[in-house]
Amino acid sequence: MPLFGAHMSAAGGVSNAIRDIVEIGGEVLQLFTANQRQWTPKAPSEADVEAFRRRRAAFGGPVFSHASYLINIANGDGAASAKAVEALVREFERCTALGVDAVVLHPGAHLGAGRGAGILRAARNIDEVFDRCEGQTPALLLENTAGQGTCLGGDPNDLAEIIDASRHASQLGVCLDTAHAFGAGYALHTDEGYRRCMEDIEHGPGLAAVRLFHVNDSLVPCGSRKDRHTHIGEGQLGEAAFVRLLNDPVFAMHPMVLETPKEDGHAADRRNLATLRRLAGS
Repeated sequence: MPLFGAHMSAAGGVSNAIRDIVEIGGEVLQLFTANQRQWTPKAPSEADVEAFRRRRAAFGGPVFSHASYLINIANGDGAASAKAVEALVREFERCTALGVDAVVLHPGAHLGAGRGAGILRAARNIDEVFDRCEGQTPALLLENTAGQGTCLGGDPNDLAEIIDASRHASQLGVCLDTAHAFGAGYALHTDEGYRRCMEDIEHGPGLAAVRLFHVNDSLVPCGSRKDRHTHIGEGQLGEAAFVRLLNDPVFAMHPMVLETPKEDGHAADRRNLATLRRLAGS
């Protein structure tokens, strides 16, 4: 059975995210290591880093960070590109201090420059981040998108080409979001749609590159090119899509993280985790 968990808030200190994932019975954690709405957020204190590492050792499960949504790694504008690189370098530094396994990053938007230019810019900027962060660093997982606007990542080949163009390909992988794939046109709620999605991933970055799943239902229809998450089984994907994924032997031990709405404290997370575990045994 896959490892199930959730994106948890780090409000009051990053170590609280570990405390809360344990409280809800999660086996894997995703968090923001700092305020994702700020370009230069405050880093966790030395005491909080120490508390995080102590709690993480007791937790024992994999831990992922999600990079700030402000970062457009495919931006070719000099100043904006440098800002994105700097923000990702700081994210890597925080994750290295905390002992986070990997950082999830959206592949960015080409902003009208064209797909090819965006892919090369993303690879170039990612290489600069790794070059500046020599030594022990987390892996970087490129997340698929719903393909909205000029965003890269709606097509798995976008992720494959960024990885292939990077000098640090061995440190790159993929995070697959179910709601994003559905928004991009993959009908995961049907046998044919699920098969087509997995074939495209295999022919693109490769199934072996998929290191993490974001398991989210979708409020919007297949092919909408929109990204709107909802609770498992309560959206357009429905339970059938998750039955296919959760019982696919290829991903039997993969970490899978909820990014569903937070309601009533942790009650919604507990309910969604219970649904995933039920479907994984069906």
